[in-house]
Amino acid sequence: MQSCSFARQRDRLACTFMLNSILRWLVNSPWSHWINRYEWVFPVIQSVHFIGFALSIGTIAMIDFRLLGFGMRQQTPTELAADLNRWTLLGIAMMLVTGFLMFSTDAVTYHNNPSFQVKMICLMVALAFNFTIHRRVVKPGTGPVAARLTAVISLLLWATVLAAGRMIAFV
Repeated sequence: MQSCSFARQRDRLACTFMLNSILRWLVNSPWSHWINRYEWVFPVIQSVHFIGFALSIGTIAMIDFRLLGFGMRQQTPTELAADLNRWTLLGIAMMLVTGFLMFSTDAVTYHNNPSFQVKMICLMVALAFNFTIHRRVVKPGTGPVAARLTAVISLLLWATVLAAGRMIAFV
């Protein structure tokens, strides 16, 4: 029994050491040094990050509100989702690239921040939800209850991502 718990502790320590090494490597990366060298670079990256979030969450929210029966009634949810897909993907790409760049400037601190952890968990769930369930519900033949429930869950997930992201600076 003791050898088993010792092995688990050893493995946990090895994983922790490896993770800390990766985080320190990110902090010491050339792009992280460049971002931290000039005081204007981080705010510019952060602004692009916010624009990416506005673009991705804004387009997803438009589809959610359409599923809830608010606005955009001249298009079906399927048509609206198809029209907005490029913009959603562009926003997600902007958000992920700039988020990684910002994370790399102080990876150890961000990794240990509870708000950052909540944001990352909710972001992964929201992205998985968007690219699976949400995409299926937008297609024709979905019942109104399923469509509304999916829209509400989607809006709550993305609102949580935004709220947790905002709280990173205060925790």
